[in-house]
Amino acid sequence: MEDSEKKIRQEDCSEDTLGAGILTLTNKRIAFDKTRGRIMDFAKKFGETVLNVPLEDVIQVWKEGRLMKKVCIKVKTTEGEKSYKFGVFSNGSWLKIMQETLKNSRINN
Repeated sequence: MEDSEKKIRQEDCSEDTLGAGILTLTNKRIAFDKTRGRIMDFAKKFGETVLNVPLEDVIQVWKEGRLMKKVCIKVKTTEGEKSYKFGVFSNGSWLKIMQETLKNSRINN
């Protein structure tokens, strides 16, 4: 993280296509790091960062689902727009904090 970057929220979760990992929201970006775990000693280690999106590239955030509720983001990529769906513990509070963070980042830019 950069010196001016502050972690807002972080959670162990799963993304529909990327699998298990850690979702991190900062005042500058949304990142998803793959994790590797071992059942024998319950150890979990950060793997590679597979998603690292500056907040200015986030187009939309929303939540969806009836039983398996997810917080979702749509981002601009070099290939066009791409959506990601994260199975977080409290998708309502994740949605609210993402919306507030995006609003604040757009006001400050």
